[in-house]
Amino acid sequence: MAGKGTPATALLTRRGIAHEVHTYTHGGGQAYGPEAAALLGLDPDRVFKTLVAEVDGVLTVGVVPVSATLDLKALAGAVGGKRGRMAEIGAAERATGYVAGGISPLGQRKSLATVVDASAQGWETVFCSGGRRGLEIELAPADLVRLCGATVAEIAS
Repeated sequence: MAGKGTPATALLTRRGIAHEVHTYTHGGGQAYGPEAAALLGLDPDRVFKTLVAEVDGVLTVGVVPVSATLDLKALAGAVGGKRGRMAEIGAAERATGYVAGGISPLGQRKSLATVVDASAQGWETVFCSGGRRGLEIELAPADLVRLCGATVAEIAS
Protein backbone atom coordinates (compact mmCIF):
# COMPACT_ATOMS: atom_id res chain seq x y z
CA MET A 1 0.00 0.00 0.00
CA ALA A 2 3.00 2.32 -0.10
CA GLY A 3 1.95 5.61 -1.63
CA LYS A 4 -1.72 4.64 -1.51
CA GLY A 5 -2.57 5.60 2.03
CA THR A 6 -5.53 7.75 2.97
CA PRO A 7 -6.27 9.90 6.03
CA ALA A 8 -8.28 6.92 7.35
CA THR A 9 -5.44 4.43 7.03
CA ALA A 10 -2.95 7.00 8.36
CA LEU A 11 -5.14 7.53 11.45
CA LEU A 12 -5.30 3.80 12.14
CA THR A 13 -1.55 3.41 11.73
CA ARG A 14 -0.78 6.47 13.86
CA ARG A 15 -3.03 5.21 16.68
CA GLY A 16 -1.72 1.63 16.45
CA ILE A 17 -5.20 0.20 15.82
CA ALA A 18 -5.34 -3.38 14.54
CA HIS A 19 -6.90 -3.37 11.08
CA GLU A 20 -6.69 -4.96 7.65
CA VAL A 21 -6.94 -3.17 4.33
CA HIS A 22 -8.87 -4.87 1.52
CA THR A 23 -8.94 -3.67 -2.07
CA TYR A 24 -11.19 -4.44 -5.01
CA THR A 25 -11.64 -2.99 -8.47
CA HIS A 26 -14.58 -0.63 -8.53
CA GLY A 27 -16.73 -1.34 -11.57
CA GLY A 28 -18.08 2.17 -12.10
CA GLY A 29 -21.62 1.66 -10.77
CA GLN A 30 -23.13 3.73 -8.00
CA ALA A 31 -23.86 1.00 -5.42
CA TYR A 32 -20.40 1.08 -3.84
CA GLY A 33 -21.18 -0.76 -0.60
CA PRO A 34 -23.05 -3.72 -2.10
CA GLU A 35 -20.34 -3.94 -4.77
CA ALA A 36 -17.64 -4.07 -2.06
CA ALA A 37 -19.50 -6.81 -0.19
CA ALA A 38 -19.99 -8.87 -3.34
CA LEU A 39 -16.45 -8.51 -4.67
CA LEU A 40 -14.87 -9.21 -1.28
CA GLY A 41 -17.23 -12.15 -0.62
CA LEU A 42 -18.66 -10.60 2.56
CA ASP A 43 -22.03 -10.59 4.27
CA PRO A 44 -23.56 -7.18 3.35
CA ASP A 45 -24.70 -6.81 6.97
CA ARG A 46 -21.02 -6.68 7.98
CA VAL A 47 -20.01 -4.01 5.46
CA PHE A 48 -20.93 -0.48 6.55
CA LYS A 49 -21.52 2.59 4.42
CA THR A 50 -20.84 6.13 5.55
CA LEU A 51 -23.66 8.56 4.80
CA VAL A 52 -23.59 12.28 5.46
CA ALA A 53 -26.87 13.90 6.41
CA GLU A 54 -27.99 17.23 7.77
CA VAL A 55 -29.69 17.16 11.15
CA ASP A 56 -31.35 20.49 11.88
CA GLY A 57 -28.92 22.03 9.36
CA VAL A 58 -25.76 20.48 10.87
CA LEU A 59 -23.77 17.86 8.95
CA THR A 60 -23.93 14.52 10.72
CA VAL A 61 -22.57 11.09 9.76
CA GLY A 62 -24.57 7.88 9.86
CA VAL A 63 -22.76 4.54 9.50
CA VAL A 64 -25.11 1.70 8.56
CA PRO A 65 -24.87 -1.73 6.90
CA VAL A 66 -24.89 -1.62 3.10
CA SER A 67 -27.89 -3.96 3.25
CA ALA A 68 -29.96 -1.30 5.02
CA THR A 69 -31.03 2.30 4.61
CA LEU A 70 -30.34 5.17 6.96
CA ASP A 71 -33.37 6.08 9.08
CA LEU A 72 -33.05 9.87 9.09
CA LYS A 73 -35.52 10.32 11.94
CA ALA A 74 -33.57 7.84 14.10
CA LEU A 75 -30.29 9.57 13.20
CA ALA A 76 -31.72 12.94 14.20
CA GLY A 77 -32.97 11.49 17.49
CA ALA A 78 -29.60 9.90 18.23
CA VAL A 79 -27.90 13.32 18.14
CA GLY A 80 -30.69 15.21 19.90
CA GLY A 81 -32.11 16.72 16.73
CA LYS A 82 -35.53 16.86 15.15
CA ARG A 83 -35.20 16.69 11.37
CA GLY A 84 -32.77 14.91 9.13
CA ARG A 85 -32.20 14.91 5.39
CA MET A 86 -29.39 13.69 3.20
CA ALA A 87 -26.63 16.26 2.68
CA GLU A 88 -25.71 17.62 -0.72
CA ILE A 89 -22.89 15.55 -2.21
CA GLY A 90 -20.61 18.56 -2.56
CA ALA A 91 -21.11 19.55 1.08
CA ALA A 92 -20.36 15.97 2.19
CA GLU A 93 -17.20 15.84 0.10
CA ARG A 94 -15.94 19.23 1.32
CA ALA A 95 -16.58 18.42 4.99
CA THR A 96 -15.07 14.92 4.92
CA GLY A 97 -12.27 15.44 2.42
CA TYR A 98 -13.34 12.28 0.58
CA VAL A 99 -15.21 11.69 -2.69
CA ALA A 100 -18.71 10.19 -2.71
CA GLY A 101 -18.46 6.42 -2.80
CA GLY A 102 -15.21 6.60 -0.86
CA ILE A 103 -16.24 8.56 2.23
CA SER A 104 -14.74 6.95 5.30
CA PRO A 105 -16.03 7.58 8.81
CA LEU A 106 -12.33 7.79 9.83
CA GLY A 107 -9.89 10.62 9.22
CA GLN A 108 -12.42 13.15 8.00
CA ARG A 109 -11.34 16.74 7.35
CA LYS A 110 -13.90 18.13 9.82
CA SER A 111 -14.99 16.43 13.00
CA LEU A 112 -18.67 15.64 12.45
CA ALA A 113 -21.10 14.08 14.91
CA THR A 114 -21.18 10.40 14.00
CA VAL A 115 -23.64 7.62 14.80
CA VAL A 116 -22.80 3.97 14.14
CA ASP A 117 -25.70 1.55 13.82
CA ALA A 118 -25.98 -0.77 16.81
CA SER A 119 -25.82 -3.84 14.56
CA ALA A 120 -22.06 -3.29 14.22
CA GLN A 121 -21.63 -4.55 17.76
CA GLY A 122 -22.78 -8.01 16.69
CA TRP A 123 -19.63 -8.59 14.64
CA GLU A 124 -16.07 -9.33 15.73
CA THR A 125 -14.89 -7.06 12.91
CA VAL A 126 -16.70 -4.82 10.44
CA PHE A 127 -15.74 -3.24 7.14
CA CYS A 128 -16.00 0.44 6.21
CA SER A 129 -14.62 2.59 3.45
CA GLY A 130 -10.92 3.27 3.66
CA GLY A 131 -11.30 6.69 2.06
CA ARG A 132 -11.18 5.73 -1.58
CA ARG A 133 -13.45 3.79 -3.92
CA GLY A 134 -12.24 0.20 -3.95
CA LEU A 135 -10.62 0.37 -0.51
CA GLU A 136 -12.21 -1.18 2.57
CA ILE A 137 -10.87 -1.27 6.12
CA GLU A 138 -11.63 -4.16 8.47
CA LEU A 139 -11.51 -3.33 12.17
CA ALA A 140 -13.21 -4.04 15.48
CA PRO A 141 -16.49 -2.15 15.86
CA ALA A 142 -15.38 -0.77 19.24
CA ASP A 143 -12.31 0.77 17.59
CA LEU A 144 -14.48 2.31 14.86
CA VAL A 145 -16.80 3.85 17.45
CA ARG A 146 -13.93 5.11 19.60
CA LEU A 147 -11.94 6.64 16.75
CA CYS A 148 -15.02 8.42 15.38
CA GLY A 149 -16.15 9.57 18.81
CA ALA A 150 -19.41 8.01 17.70
CA THR A 151 -22.70 7.35 19.38
CA VAL A 152 -24.13 3.86 18.91
CA ALA A 153 -27.85 3.69 18.13
CA GLU A 154 -30.35 1.85 15.96
CA ILE A 155 -30.33 4.06 12.86
CA ALA A 156 -30.72 1.46 10.10
CA SER A 157 -34.01 0.39 8.56
